[in-house]
Amino acid sequence: MASTARHREDHTPADRRNASITRRTLIGAGTSTAVLAVVSAGPARAAGSAARVAATGDARTRGYAFLDAAMDGYPDHGTIRLAQSYTDQAGLFSTAFTYDNALTVLAYLACPGRDARARAVALGDALLYAQTHDPQYADGRLRQAYNVGPYVFYDGSSQPDGFVRADGTVNVGTQFGFTGTAVGDMAWAGIALIALAGRTGDARFLEGAVRIGEWVENNARTDEPLGGYKFGVDGSNKKLPFTATEHNIDLTCLFGRLARLTGKRIWLERRARAEAFVHRMWDTSGGFFYTGTNDGTTINTSAVPEDTQTWSYLSLRERRHAGSLDWAAAHLKVLDNADRPNSTVPAGQSYEGVTFSSASLLANEDAPIAPSQPKPDRNGVWFEGTAHLALALRERRAPGDERAAARLIASIEQAQDHLGPGQAVGGRALPERSGVVSASSPLDTGFGFGYYPYRHTGATAWYLLAAARANPLR
Repeated sequence: MASTARHREDHTPADRRNASITRRTLIGAGTSTAVLAVVSAGPARAAGSAARVAATGDARTRGYAFLDAAMDGYPDHGTIRLAQSYTDQAGLFSTAFTYDNALTVLAYLACPGRDARARAVALGDALLYAQTHDPQYADGRLRQAYNVGPYVFYDGSSQPDGFVRADGTVNVGTQFGFTGTAVGDMAWAGIALIALAGRTGDARFLEGAVRIGEWVENNARTDEPLGGYKFGVDGSNKKLPFTATEHNIDLTCLFGRLARLTGKRIWLERRARAEAFVHRMWDTSGGFFYTGTNDGTTINTSAVPEDTQTWSYLSLRERRHAGSLDWAAAHLKVLDNADRPNSTVPAGQSYEGVTFSSASLLANEDAPIAPSQPKPDRNGVWFEGTAHLALALRERRAPGDERAAARLIASIEQAQDHLGPGQAVGGRALPERSGVVSASSPLDTGFGFGYYPYRHTGATAWYLLAAARANPLR
């Protein structure tokens, strides 16, 4: 496993009775009713419902309509809820990734209006509830993902609960093995809680963020030669051996904000430790950040991801490393259209943006990403990363940056208009032209999993942040 395998996309066996089933193989499982047996969840929530938004609304309004629908997918299963990350067609059922929900909080806070703020608070309270009602631990951790509604799993077993089980504990995503705790997930949740603390003045959100920071310090700090903070723990609470540049970037933001809001200098020391690791990953000759380390001693140079280039600038704003944005724009640039052999883009359309990593550009287009999955398109656009880049270019403001960012945002908005039609959350059709798919065509990340054209809260939230010029890491 690479050192920066996506923190919200574990590959632990989903079912101990079928160890070959993983998140990677299920994300593109298709829409067969024999496979995707989602239990009906009753009538849609009336207040703030996505149904109130006309399909002709502007792109940002339709983006929020999708987030509303993802949050309101299971109205018969309690008011304490998280948003389902992907549409039902992705085959992950009611999975709600912690990372995606943190981003959704931040996107709602970037939207004016009392309804958006109320939704952000509700999701923040759900993250706090997960902290204090874990079925096993009381140390402030959050799991990689949770179930938020009922479904019938692939083996025929029923998962009948919502986010909160009858005994009051949260519904950890055991079916897919999403039971571990990653530093990146924790950091983004902490960033979202701190944003809520600043917006509302409620101490409970800052207290939850402090618990997250302390968990990271107690469970991930390392004295290995390259330093920094390691990846986290797996579902059995075993510490994972690798250290991700991305995670340490996230921590520079989390720890810096904790220092400012608590007034305690210890958080500045911790921030400096994370930042020092990020700087060690800089390749001076290439002008980019490496992915991290697998052993704490040797830098992993095998594949270079997009997010370390953009998030480093969004968090640190260092002019000496601002060229990482140019590296991403030039070396990860892709153009997807229907003429490509494995593209799933409709005829007559094309999409520009960036892909996930340098390894994505070398994917084997003659073989599926995983068994029973489609073959990848080397030019598949990763819309979440495309939004990262657009926002970072808007922050940098070098000559040509605004024009380049506008083109990227236009490509994302075109994707919202045309890609992923006919998809649903909780068995309910989405408002038309709402939500951004994770990728324009099947995309091999090069880190053991793929992205597919399913509407996604994470991609949509990053689009909304980029469109609003709202940097969540500053």
